[in-house]
Amino acid sequence: MRHVFSVRIGPAGFRVGSDWRRPVAELEDLYRDYPKPEDGVPDFTVRLFAARPWRRVVRPAVMIGGDFTIPDAAPLPLDLGLLAAEMGMNLQMALAQRRYLLLHASCVERGGRAVLMTGESGAGKSTLAALLMARGWRLMGDEFALVDPATGLIHGFPRLISLKNESVGVMQAALPDGRFGPPQLATPKGDIRHLVPDARSIEAMAEPAVAAHIVFPRFGLERAEREVPPAETFVRLTQASTNYVALGERGFDALTRLVRSVPATAIDYPDAATAIAQVEALA
Repeated sequence: MRHVFSVRIGPAGFRVGSDWRRPVAELEDLYRDYPKPEDGVPDFTVRLFAARPWRRVVRPAVMIGGDFTIPDAAPLPLDLGLLAAEMGMNLQMALAQRRYLLLHASCVERGGRAVLMTGESGAGKSTLAALLMARGWRLMGDEFALVDPATGLIHGFPRLISLKNESVGVMQAALPDGRFGPPQLATPKGDIRHLVPDARSIEAMAEPAVAAHIVFPRFGLERAEREVPPAETFVRLTQASTNYVALGERGFDALTRLVRSVPATAIDYPDAATAIAQVEALA
């Protein structure tokens, strides 16, 4: 690769190589406060490349590759190169991570206690995590929560927060001094803009936390809360994990311990202020 960038996010180190300078320059800017991989050796490699040499300059199209790939993935235009890099890093974690049980969830921490929020796309978990960060919580991640099978502790993966559509304006109002990446327009999920986690979240990203509550949020409904029993929580979290099956018995034991020891609540909320009040009351 002509242009290379390396970074460590939580316990995972990444090397991103690109045929183009632009995606690497954007990564260098947004991740400038993050450490490099330990001993300079990354855990995962991401490649952003042109399927044909001429596609580097004529209608540039970015293919996502790396240690693990999805063969039929469609290329993205160069304007979405930052999004391609973020997707590539998430893909390596989803397909190759074996040290931790991965849960597709946002996660925040306060006082050493972590709240995991998981749900379907559009549930608002990334925006909710970012709003809680603006209120003093530590952001542990908006994409993955990492459960250590040996200890049950939650480890952070505080990558850039992926904000979609209306949530971009919400967070710009909540964090007027926040650092935002360039707009990524007309993606398959709408308009996206990345938000850099605050300094505390980055500095403390190696510090694990005890799971205190699991929240299943749903946006656009009247306020309601419902206790979720362990059996239902277990099923929901198996569906939210990308490597539960691959971990085998370790994954089963880790998830069983989590749902038996941590209460879970499903919340419906009509607006962000209501959701914040619900989560803080539960925590």
